[in-house]
Amino acid sequence: MKTLNNEAKQNQATTSVKISGAEAVIKCLLEEGADLAYGYPGGAIMPVYDEIYKYQDKFHHVLTRHEQGAAHAAQGFARVTGKPGIVFATSGPGATNLVTGIADAQIDSTPLVCITGQVASHLLGSDAFQETDIIGISTPVTKWNYQITKASEIPEVIAKAFYIAKSGRPGPVLIDITKDAQFGELDYSYKKCEKIRSYRATPKIEVDKIKEAAKIINNAKKPFIVWGQGVIIGSAEQEFKNFIEKTDIPSASTALGLSALETKHPLHVGMVGMHGNYAPNKLTNECDVLIAIGMRFDDRVTGNLNTYAKQAKVIHFDIDPAEIDKNVKTDVAVLGDVKETLTEIMSYVNKAEHKEWMSEFDKLYAIEKNEVIVDQLNPTKEGLTMGEVLGGINKVSKGEAVVVSDVGQHQMFACRYADFVKTRSSVTSGGLGTMGFALPAAIGAKMGVPNREVVAIIGDGGYQMTCNELGTILQTKAAVKIVVLNNSYLGMVRQWQELFFDKRYASTEMISPDFVKLAEAYDIEATRVSKREDLEGAIKTMMASKEAFFLEVVIEQEDNVFPMIPTGASVSDIRLS
Repeated sequence: MKTLNNEAKQNQATTSVKISGAEAVIKCLLEEGADLAYGYPGGAIMPVYDEIYKYQDKFHHVLTRHEQGAAHAAQGFARVTGKPGIVFATSGPGATNLVTGIADAQIDSTPLVCITGQVASHLLGSDAFQETDIIGISTPVTKWNYQITKASEIPEVIAKAFYIAKSGRPGPVLIDITKDAQFGELDYSYKKCEKIRSYRATPKIEVDKIKEAAKIINNAKKPFIVWGQGVIIGSAEQEFKNFIEKTDIPSASTALGLSALETKHPLHVGMVGMHGNYAPNKLTNECDVLIAIGMRFDDRVTGNLNTYAKQAKVIHFDIDPAEIDKNVKTDVAVLGDVKETLTEIMSYVNKAEHKEWMSEFDKLYAIEKNEVIVDQLNPTKEGLTMGEVLGGINKVSKGEAVVVSDVGQHQMFACRYADFVKTRSSVTSGGLGTMGFALPAAIGAKMGVPNREVVAIIGDGGYQMTCNELGTILQTKAAVKIVVLNNSYLGMVRQWQELFFDKRYASTEMISPDFVKLAEAYDIEATRVSKREDLEGAIKTMMASKEAFFLEVVIEQEDNVFPMIPTGASVSDIRLS
């Protein structure tokens, strides 16, 4: 007994040590398995950066060229790994520069732990140099935030932050630490957070709801599934595949759900949404049962809610009770972790066949292929199309690459035409639609999965919002493949101006610098393609490179993305041209 008591005392001595608050931050992150962070130093966070210097053999920090780039890079890392991305910034403008990335992460359910420095606690509220109320500013766009004013609070708050960021429906959290808390000392010990009173991360499964949903599915003649990123977040890809294969239900993805199911799976009928595929959009209003799995009925998916799937019984699988009946009234809500709910329902659903119903999707796909897809992937016109660039990348990557797309026409082309054979392979800014997202997010994605090819698909507009992050590639040697589809316009806005504003191209024509020279200035191999006969070779050269590579493809200026559902229109009113 005496020996056990001595061992207990020794263990206590190793888990409770007096250190600074700044050092505690780094030690807490390491305890959570987080050894990579993105950020930008400054006065109010300098004590933490001093500890990063001391811990550089264990903790890797990536200096981005802007705090927004740090947030997006952390998002890219989180999206491909499922682990929280870590971000550091100083107070004032450093913290506010994170807000766009945090808001993007919030709406797309991406786990981030953002740590900002703050002026000393005795200066709070005095308008001190670089003081900004980041807690007040970030409250609407974080899952949780907290300001630390005492060093002793750091371990418990960081543990809680990781638990909240990762659990249930993931999201960003922000911890603001005053400078005196960073310099202060504490008796350090760390215990991971496993639960929080009054916070239930995952709703309890109601078996009665599972049975009710199964009964409706078993009686359906024209069932249809729309799945979203919840399948990926829940690591439920196999359970989802088992479910659709047993029930033989045609299934379509939201933009963020892409890659949860391999593109060429026979039950994968395309993508829904404003620029989604013709068949799944059109037949949403003809199915008799609509099954939503891990998606939130975003307005870009539903179009006019007054006409959306009114003929169908709606079953909604989701982990977040707040999403139930928020936009679309459900007949049965199946709450819980989708990995568990899909597993549970398997014993209640019948093995089925829906050949005639599936043939309806095939017929409409044939129409879309003839009127839209062939001209995009195999054009006969002189100008290059975005679709054929994606097709060329597919041929070389064979669907194995991670595709990170920015926001605009090129984003929709990437979502429509990129092939995926592995999950967590499609990364884009969905709910917020943040231009400038792709380049820094691709850097983070490459660091998250260094053994996979990461290809950033970007427009000439979004590229110039964060092209300063080429400096991060220069410094880190991250082997990102960058493809800029250059049509010399803000393409998506220009398309709307063409279709709905009589071609009044107000402030959408864009004069850009020489992108190849810009890339070369950052020591990145670069080339430009403007002729079809040069495209295939350039893509092969890019994909074969072991280092970062920049490819600019000059695209026909009025290359539009179709199909298209105009804003406020019904999903049945989808235009093919």
